[in-house]
Amino acid sequence: MRHTAMHTYAAHAMRLWRARAATAAAILLLAIAAASCGEGSEGGPDTFTTPSGKRLVITPIKHSSLQIQYDGREYEIDPVQSAVRPIINYTDKPKAEFVIVTHDHYDHFDMNAIFLLTKNSTNVILTPICYNRYKRGVPMRNGMKAQLTHDVWIYSVPAYNTTPARRSMHPKGWGNGYVIDFGGFRVYVAGDTEYIPEMKQLKDIDVAFLPCDPHKTMSPRQLRLAAKAIRPKVVYPYHMGTTPRASIAKALTGLGIDVRFRELY
Repeated sequence: MRHTAMHTYAAHAMRLWRARAATAAAILLLAIAAASCGEGSEGGPDTFTTPSGKRLVITPIKHSSLQIQYDGREYEIDPVQSAVRPIINYTDKPKAEFVIVTHDHYDHFDMNAIFLLTKNSTNVILTPICYNRYKRGVPMRNGMKAQLTHDVWIYSVPAYNTTPARRSMHPKGWGNGYVIDFGGFRVYVAGDTEYIPEMKQLKDIDVAFLPCDPHKTMSPRQLRLAAKAIRPKVVYPYHMGTTPRASIAKALTGLGIDVRFRELY
């Protein structure tokens, strides 16, 4: 009887140990998954090094508004002051050498924000529709390129909806995405787009800003297709709307991409 009791106790202890070990393993796997998706890197600017050894600093601001500093110059992408929360006081920010606009929707194209960032030497790069409203700057259509400085080039690429019910929201040829080459370090700002075949033509992308809002841009499934096609080293999901972070993280799991979440709703 005593032997049987000891045997029962030992079996119970073994089951308890296995359960605790399984729980610990699950927690460890979740921690690894969160780290691979950049959950531990919330916050301010990220610094990268270009092939020539120069520093490139990217500051995600909100929604689709980004700031990039490179070689002593300021690049502002889709600056928006108050149409999207939180309100950004651009009077506190340095004047920009380049302001870049993807399309004419209110959450991307804010003429007052552009004015506050502009000095005499500022170049504003925007779509033809935005140019017709702003009446100044350099209009770029899909497929165009321009040299901004001795080692910075910008390429305008398509950005549009493919889902029939949303094609009128972002028609083909209406807006731009941009690939900006900073001395061989390539940043892709997708703009408002779904997954499109042209993404397969993008090469050597170091950092990609990819939208994920199933009501306006990419669903998580499309986001995964885009990331697999582009194969960037780093992805910042942006223009996320109400998409749960967990859905985005799950969509990008297993691709070997450094996924970095910011407050880009």
